[in-house]
Amino acid sequence: MKLTILGGGGFRTPFIWQALIRDQGEPRVDELALYDTSQSRMDTMVNIMRVQAQGFGHKPRIRTYTELEPALSGADFIFAAIREGGLQARCCDEHVALDLGLLGQETTGPGGLAYAMRTVPVMLRMARMAARVCPDAYFLNFTNPAGIITEALQSVLGDRVVGICDTPSGLGRRIAAALGHDPEDVSMDYVGLNHLGWMRRVLVGDHDLLPDLLADEEKLSGLEEAKVFDPDWLRQMGMIPNEYLFYYYCDRDAVRRIMESPMTRGDFLLKTQTRFYKQAATAGNEADRIWTDALQERGASYMAEALGGVQGAPTSNRKEEFDPAHLGYAGVALGVMNAISRHERRVMILNVRNRGTIASLPNDAVVEVPSLVDSHGIHPLNVGEQPTMDQIGLMQQVRQSERHAVRAGIEGSSHEALLAFALHPLVQSVPLARKLLAGYRREIPEINALFEK
Repeated sequence: MKLTILGGGGFRTPFIWQALIRDQGEPRVDELALYDTSQSRMDTMVNIMRVQAQGFGHKPRIRTYTELEPALSGADFIFAAIREGGLQARCCDEHVALDLGLLGQETTGPGGLAYAMRTVPVMLRMARMAARVCPDAYFLNFTNPAGIITEALQSVLGDRVVGICDTPSGLGRRIAAALGHDPEDVSMDYVGLNHLGWMRRVLVGDHDLLPDLLADEEKLSGLEEAKVFDPDWLRQMGMIPNEYLFYYYCDRDAVRRIMESPMTRGDFLLKTQTRFYKQAATAGNEADRIWTDALQERGASYMAEALGGVQGAPTSNRKEEFDPAHLGYAGVALGVMNAISRHERRVMILNVRNRGTIASLPNDAVVEVPSLVDSHGIHPLNVGEQPTMDQIGLMQQVRQSERHAVRAGIEGSSHEALLAFALHPLVQSVPLARKLLAGYRREIPEINALFEK
């Protein structure tokens, strides 16, 4: 099989590679195509992957491309993880909002909308090319904001597009492990949108582990979400929210903590990732060690503002997965690919077309819910009890704002962009929306070019 990675020079590409070289099933990937606008970044990743493959028998053939068509031609699966505008634009996403006293974050709030607007046209170009040169390929989207980008891609490729995020499944695994259960033995009742959802039950057979966890002070306090949210709030809810709901439930605290930090997450990553690529480019066999060190540094300060820390200082006890065959974005994506290609029926939490799963959202809206994956495709499962009114209201408002962002990206419409900003629950101000739009046009060339068409 041929797997194409769009954004193949990205930092997480070695995760996918590690899963591929460990894979013993059939059929499996024998050709890996990396596409990126930077040949030097791809060369760095290929060198790291070469070191990682030492001692493994099965090694897919790697080819690199800076032209899209040959990279996609004949692909069976496509993984997409691009960052339009690079980390420089991500820093602007954050700072334009923060300068107005609003949340500056990569995927949530105005920064996420700006990221989506400039990314949608690029991803749609890739989708149209895929429809022409590999029409039967499944398109697995990692590109953030994953829900928005997946919904835009589905307008071209339909249900062959699925959005990948490891946050919900990672939460379920941590809950199981906290109570001494094998994470592979649990099923998860989760409902929401990408980076906006709730774990309502974690089942082993018919037994729900969540009440046990919420009643156990010691075990609950060890869960990272109990450091993000007050444990009493979790008990009051009777469920565990996705950690990104911190930005909604504690918006003022999040903004204050980010503004008090010496740097934003984007600033931190721009500094450390620039250093990594510079060092790794000439490191030879040491490049893998440099990547591992950078990975630990990156993961240790994940969501520092939610945990009361600052960027660059260790705050998280969550370890990055060094064997992505278990989890992480790569593990989830490889699980989807193997379930489809090998008819290994699996239930996974994915970003898929709603199709009536959540009754209060449009059928074509992308939702994040447990889905059955097999050789016939990807099918959202019945969520059972529908979300509560407060959950429905928040999802509807966010989803509508995000749909305006998609239209802004497709049509190059500043009117749609203004609606997206103004209607988002973390903005809710027309004057601020106008300032956001002006600020992003001023600071990010890709956004200004979009609305100058």
